[in-house]
Amino acid sequence: MRQENVLMAGAGRADITPELGTQLAGDIGRYRPAEKIIDRIYVNAIVISDGKEKFCWLSADLLSSNNEWAWKLRHALAREFGFIPEKVMFHVVQNHGTPSFGKIFTENKKNKMPPEYPWLDYGEDKKYNNKFIQQCIKAVRSAVNSMEPVSLYAGRGVDGRVAFNRRFIMRDGTAKTHPSKCDPNILFSEGPIDPEVGVALFVNRKDEIKAALLHHTCHPCDAYPYRHVVADWPGAWCELMRRKAGEKCVPLVINGCCGNIHFCNHLSPDKDMNYKVMAEKLMETTNKIMGRMVEIKNSACSFAREVLPLPLRKLSARVIADAEKMLEKYPEPKWRDETKTSVDWDWVYAVTILDLAETQKRTMRQDYEIQAFRIGEFALLGLKGEPFVEAQLAIKQRSPASYTFVAHFCNGYAGYLPTRKAFAAGGYETRTGSASRWDKSALEQVEKVSIGLLQKLWK
Repeated sequence: MRQENVLMAGAGRADITPELGTQLAGDIGRYRPAEKIIDRIYVNAIVISDGKEKFCWLSADLLSSNNEWAWKLRHALAREFGFIPEKVMFHVVQNHGTPSFGKIFTENKKNKMPPEYPWLDYGEDKKYNNKFIQQCIKAVRSAVNSMEPVSLYAGRGVDGRVAFNRRFIMRDGTAKTHPSKCDPNILFSEGPIDPEVGVALFVNRKDEIKAALLHHTCHPCDAYPYRHVVADWPGAWCELMRRKAGEKCVPLVINGCCGNIHFCNHLSPDKDMNYKVMAEKLMETTNKIMGRMVEIKNSACSFAREVLPLPLRKLSARVIADAEKMLEKYPEPKWRDETKTSVDWDWVYAVTILDLAETQKRTMRQDYEIQAFRIGEFALLGLKGEPFVEAQLAIKQRSPASYTFVAHFCNGYAGYLPTRKAFAAGGYETRTGSASRWDKSALEQVEKVSIGLLQKLWK
């Protein structure tokens, strides 16, 4: 009789709170040095092995990471602990009250971003990057050193109180992101949300919760555009989970495809909830879920990965000419204030368009990584960038797993991946530039390949 694999897991966390004065990301063209630390922020890590496969998952309370620094981190962990770098999933929750791990607006050495204003490149603060890597190593070392036999339990619930689609079709047929509350020109919400609250627990033989995966889908934007470091709903949810399960528990938030999902309810005149109230509501639902968890009895692990050469959106001659015209008129940043702490968005977009044009001289495709992890009847899918939630819903609907968590913003930067319908209506997320560079078919390709990888694992 074949002996079942023994699932082993270890977890660790490390403080990644920036020093005061560190540039906070999450805004375009705005100087945001941290002036106040309201919450500590963390990177949380879990290492999993069934004796054959070995995974490392990290969830960081950051706004973003670029591709170069994400690879540096994954290879640093591989060198230190013997992981296969492709089996390291580095997820950022996209907290708009935290730094960025590397710049994300430009990728070519010759670009129009003035080096004397490094914060213009979407919030990079170079002195933070290496410190962050060292703290990730510290968190993973704790995970590796604490590995022990565990059982995996999973459950789900539904909560429609805390996340809303932020794009609306107006009465003139166009789409608008974040219209005014109860704007009479709103016709209808363009798309759905994913109301799932997913919980997966790794429980040791002392019946202690060693680690928890907490899955929901919403932009963490409560700190925007202030100069405050906050944990937002992912960090606050983690702390509530630690209060319930004990300080030895390491929770990892898995934020889903929230490219068009936000905590602001534009159809309600009431004041929007703050991140702490949002976390409390998510924890209420979590408590209910934990009363009906299901054990994942087959603990065998498997992994699949594909790197898609996704097509870029071809820049028209007119778009390039308009960007060049802007920079000819304003060779220095087009400042919006005398203190030179805020730059006109159109100027920033012009720089990113010309940087993208430089990329397109070399290639019309860029790599897009998709990771699929399986533990028994549980699946975790890692996607890059900010896909729209419609793809996540389609993936979950067709996934062969009993439980499927989808993580956005994994292993680097890819910008928005809107639906084809969203392109037809327009709006912020479809505006061409570094943050929206893909062909209209890109999200459909990601969805198709993601479903294929999951089905491959279940064969």
